[in-house]
Amino acid sequence: MQYDEWKPAYEAILADFGYDRAGDERARDRLAEVAIGNDPLSLDRIDLSGTVAVCGAAPTLSRELDVARQADRVVAASNAAAVCLDNGVDVDCMVTDLDKTPTTARRLSELGTPVAAHAHGDNIGAIEKHVPRFEIGSVLPTTQAAPAPPVVNPGGFTDGDRAAFLADRCGADRLVFAGWAFDDPSVTREKAKKLRWAERLLRWLEGRRGER
Repeated sequence: MQYDEWKPAYEAILADFGYDRAGDERARDRLAEVAIGNDPLSLDRIDLSGTVAVCGAAPTLSRELDVARQADRVVAASNAAAVCLDNGVDVDCMVTDLDKTPTTARRLSELGTPVAAHAHGDNIGAIEKHVPRFEIGSVLPTTQAAPAPPVVNPGGFTDGDRAAFLADRCGADRLVFAGWAFDDPSVTREKAKKLRWAERLLRWLEGRRGER
């Protein structure tokens, strides 16, 4: 997905949540400063071909891991990566905005597993604290704002739907899903709103890919 195609969705998200575009851009630029010169990953260096399981962090994930075990690749959103690893499921890419399980992200990066580290308006502190401790050669720096190399924008808003957009961009032939609950009653109102956006964006991706 090119940024011009993503931009209308991004602007709608900014308007709906009242987010500050400049804040996203500041975080993007800080992530670039941390990563640049250390040969971070680019999208073209990540292979997510075949059937890709996109694992979300819903409480049901541990009961649905057969979906991941049967897939060719596993992309895990946030702390779904830890659940996968704890249950003996290898992770081929972790997608995180660094608010949960940064130690898992660090460990995966040290093992050479791609970690898509995301910058947004209120996580500059987490970027500065955690990303320098990662193996930068395994880090794909991402943003939801306009891309600014080496920071890229594969599309997506939450860690979960961004994982699906990333898999799509990196060659997935088929997407399957585990650990998703758009109507989880245990989440906050803001999280519920984010999940509604994730569902909407995945429907868009579904239409683009011509699959359900």
